[in-house]
Order: sequence, then C-alpha cells, then structure tokens
Amino acid sequence: MASVTFDHATRLYPGSTRPAVDALNLEVADGEFLVLVGPSGCGKSTSLRMLAGLEEVNAGSILIGDRNVTDVPPKDRDIAMVFQNYALYPHMTVAENMGFALKIAGINKDERATRVLEAARLLDLEPYLNRKPKALSGGQRQRVAMGRAIVRQPQVFLMDEPLSNLDAKLRVQTRTQIASLQRRLGVTTVYVTHDQTEALTMGDRIAVLKDGLLQQVGTPRDLYEAPNNVFVAGFIGSPAMNLFTADLTEGGVRFGTSVVPLERSIGAQASGSHVTIGVRPEDIVVSQTRGEGLAVHVDLVEELGADGYLYGHSDIDGKRTDIVTRVDGRIHPSMGETVYLTAAPGHVHVFDVESGERLSSAVTLA
Repeated sequence: MASVTFDHATRLYPGSTRPAVDALNLEVADGEFLVLVGPSGCGKSTSLRMLAGLEEVNAGSILIGDRNVTDVPPKDRDIAMVFQNYALYPHMTVAENMGFALKIAGINKDERATRVLEAARLLDLEPYLNRKPKALSGGQRQRVAMGRAIVRQPQVFLMDEPLSNLDAKLRVQTRTQIASLQRRLGVTTVYVTHDQTEALTMGDRIAVLKDGLLQQVGTPRDLYEAPNNVFVAGFIGSPAMNLFTADLTEGGVRFGTSVVPLERSIGAQASGSHVTIGVRPEDIVVSQTRGEGLAVHVDLVEELGADGYLYGHSDIDGKRTDIVTRVDGRIHPSMGETVYLTAAPGHVHVFDVESGERLSSAVTLA
C-alpha cells in the first residue's frame, strides 16, 4: 500500500484561462479513505484523472508513496480505477471480466482463478461468476467492477462516482459495502462524488473543492462542526445550513428580536457591522408562542416519520430569506402558521460578510 501526495498539482486545459485544478496540495495517508467532493465543474474528477495519469499535470507533481508518478504512464502507476459506468465487457462472464487485467499482465491461469474467487467471496459474487453482465442488476455490475479492481491488488483504488447510476436504496446499501470493504482491505482509496451525504458517511477525511481550489480538508465531523467558509458551510449537511446576514450588536449578533452571545473578539474581526451567520436545521428551537426570536411563516412541513423538516421564510433586512428547521414528525406547526425561531446557544457559526471566511461560533451559555 502507499500514500498519495498532490504537490501544487495544476491542470489547465488548452484554450482555458482558469485552471480546472489550481495548485492542489493534498496528502492521503497510507490506507486512508479520502473523498473528493464538490459541485459539478469543481475539479474533483480532473484531480482523480491526474492521479490516474489520464490527464496531464501542467505544474506541480503527484507522488504515490515516495515515487514521483507525474510523468509515469497510467499502466505503470499500480492503481485500479472504478468508473461510473462500470465499463464491463458484455461478451465476457463475470469471472472473465474480473480476471481480464490479470490475463493481460501475464498472470497464470491458476493464480487468476484463485484471486477472482477470493474477490468474489468478498463481494458475494460467487453465484454469478458464469453470468454475463446483461444478466446482472446494476448493483451486481458495480460489485463486478469493484472485484476487477480488487484482484489486481493495487497500491491505490480510484473511484469516480461509482454509485451515481444506482437507485437511492441500492446506493445506500452499496456505499456501506464499499466503505466496509475498503477498511477490511486497507487499500488507500480516493473517491470522487458530488453527493455530500456519501462523503460524510464513507470518508475517513473529506476534501471540498470549488472552482479548482481546495476549500477545506478534514474529518466529516470537522467539516460539519467547523466549516472554514460560507461555501463549505452551505455545501456540507443535508438539509443545508441556514445562512443569512445579521447585525452585530452589544454582546452578540441579532437573531430576529433575540441576541446570540458572541466572544468580543469576533466583532473586532468582522469587516463591518454585519456578519453572515449560519445555523443548522437541528440547532434551531421552534416555538409557536409569540416571543423573542425570528418570526417565520411556515410554507411546508415535510413529514419523515419520527422527524420532519419545516420550510418557511422570514423578512430579514427587507429581503425574503428561506429557513429550514427540524421538527417533531408527529407534532409540528401547520402550513400558513407563524412560528418563532431561536438558535441553540453554542451552535451559531459566524462568517465575515466580505471574505466569507469563518470567524467563530457562538459561546455556549453556562
């Protein structure tokens, strides 16, 4: 196994003035499961393809272990890639698909059969080894693609949105299998997805990209509890964090008619008298009794069994602002009502209005 290092790795496509990946500095530890996540066009797939050798590196370098592979052909990098579209040979059986790369590499028939059988057992594919891909479900095809990568016993697994073609239920099931399998095998894995729920549930660490620039890298808990900037705050978490502009006031920041206490130093860091505050839906307290807080008109309540999500809007500085908060799925306000929201102390994130950078969180009250 091996670590992976991106050292100021840059990819500028011909005819473009802005790099698709701009001086990416990122280290993936030996045996780590790292997820690259971000919106479409952020550079995550390009980063993966640079590591695979499928895209040129215009500046900087990429290392696998201590070996600089920046100019090494893909076949000599000792990596295995799992694609979004499975890329299986339709005329071959499952066993032939899984063992094909070994056959090309000159591995003898007996060892090929042994490795394929071991991978099939890991992936519950033994009953399907003699079937063709057309006789398999989407989830089974994806497991065959995983098996083809496993039998090669590479130093690094690369996965490019491997679950995007599966239905929602199967996607949840398969992501659990992939994460569990990776931990058993201990192979360094770089996984690309646009789905931040996948990122939060699968990765040891997550790297968030936007416009080719690395925004933040850390554990799922790090990114959820302490996002570096407004972009990461709004991207990580489902439903997304509520973000809106608020006035700084004596002792804190205004949240409707209430004041959330802040450390004095935060106001000094802000570039003006306003800040952007962020509160996650589960960190909002809902009251149907008129009182202090932010008055919100209820537009819709989604019932999800034990939990529910209230979608509403409020007038903040003369501008309609949409708000989402978690409520009890059984007992909750109705559409058309007005509720009053306050933020749970210690769970308000504060960002600079101009730069979007994190200032801090509110102080937890004693």
